[in-house]
Amino acid sequence: MAVLKIRTLPDPVLRQKAKKVTNIDGSVQKLIDDMIDTMHAASGVGLAAPQVGVSLRVAVIELPEQELITLINPEMVKRQGERVVQEACLSVPGYQGETKRAVTVKVKAQDRQGKEFRLKGEELLAQVLEHEIDHLDGTLYVDHIESPDKLWKLSEQL
Repeated sequence: MAVLKIRTLPDPVLRQKAKKVTNIDGSVQKLIDDMIDTMHAASGVGLAAPQVGVSLRVAVIELPEQELITLINPEMVKRQGERVVQEACLSVPGYQGETKRAVTVKVKAQDRQGKEFRLKGEELLAQVLEHEIDHLDGTLYVDHIESPDKLWKLSEQL
């Protein structure tokens, strides 16, 4: 397992629609393991394969106090409600913005063994699911920001 380099804007891989995984083989399993290591090393709660330079529909999510979720070929099934959230991204370092996300989402995906499952996410999990699936479609949270005053540079931390 390894910590991979996180791609940042304007890297073109972040703007590509990721390809569907057709065979969950050893290379995909290694990618998932490396993505988990990379997400932990960067203190993130989610990471999509394009963020490490791999244009495949794979994402990992691990919220505090919750079990790790691996998503292969995730699809948004349903979005409900709307709320304004503050969001940041490992691929847009040093910035945070205000955007709108669903209150609840339903997603279908495959796990590491290729078994299809459905997942309902609320609040933060819904936000992270939308954020990571956006990455797989070549979209970043900054694309959802309505005006420049809704994006700000984070102050340097001591």
